[in-house]
Amino acid sequence: MIQINITGRGSNRNVTYEQLQSFVDQHQDDIEALAPTVSSSVTLKVGTQTHDTTMIGTTADYSVVRDVNVSSGRFILPIDVDKRQKVVLVGTYIVKKLFSGQNPVGQKIKINGQVFTIVGVLQERANSQEQSDDDQIIVPVTVAQRLTRNAIIRNFALKVTDPNKSDAVMQYLNDFLYKIYNDTTSYRVFNTAQLLDTLNTVTQTLTLMLAGIAAISLIVGGIGIMNIMLVSVTERTREIGIRKAIGAKRRNILVQFLIEASVVTGLGGIVGIVFGFLTTVILNRFKIMTAVFSLPWAVLALLISVGIGIVFGLFPASKASKLNPIEALRYE
Repeated sequence: MIQINITGRGSNRNVTYEQLQSFVDQHQDDIEALAPTVSSSVTLKVGTQTHDTTMIGTTADYSVVRDVNVSSGRFILPIDVDKRQKVVLVGTYIVKKLFSGQNPVGQKIKINGQVFTIVGVLQERANSQEQSDDDQIIVPVTVAQRLTRNAIIRNFALKVTDPNKSDAVMQYLNDFLYKIYNDTTSYRVFNTAQLLDTLNTVTQTLTLMLAGIAAISLIVGGIGIMNIMLVSVTERTREIGIRKAIGAKRRNILVQFLIEASVVTGLGGIVGIVFGFLTTVILNRFKIMTAVFSLPWAVLALLISVGIGIVFGLFPASKASKLNPIEALRYE
């Protein structure tokens, strides 16, 4: 997908949807569809219930360009755009909040005080979460222009027929737009694949940074565990001597201290998991952000905690198992 953002000002220097559609018609072998988008925040009302959400004004090709489908009802039709019909598609979060999860197709809804007819429900994309792709409505672009009182469309999306043609189409677009604006700062053409590459690079950098911080934390914590276990071995030298005197083998002493080290770190891991779970509940409860508690990752974190105890407890445990029983019994 290729995005076009118009930033230039001036009524005589704005590319129109019709001009871009004509451009698409001339490059049908390279471009599959074009969809204009007009977005704005609106207030919905059903009965006495209200909800603030995002409105997207577009055309029928939006479903092709953005891969957006409906779970019930229909999508926007060309006649809706041409006749400025007040029809709307709603996300699943809005259905859950304003219609108690019941199918609202055919019912009325007010958008900024104007009555619209719901003709479709969008397919769920984000588990019906608030402030997600499921918390939005779609109306005909001509209707959105009237609601926003802005006739200028500044955002368009193109879908190319073949990803390998993206660079060529972007060059065609840049040439086409430059003829209109004579200024490269008045518009921006970019490929979503480029955004994905940038996002992946940033994510990898953050992952490495967080991994480094986690590694330092684990090493510091492991050294702390090792010091505690060394102190424990020193304080329990006579106990170790007595155990060895009555038949305990090196293996028994080694396992005893490794279990103690793993129990200490395991308890620390459990505390961390509980803290993370409570943080998730608080973030979701007060709608600060959407947070998810993952049980598999929690189990993995607990295993890592126990593993740190075993690794860093190995030296103190080995030292305890190698103590001479006679010298240990004489230790004060």
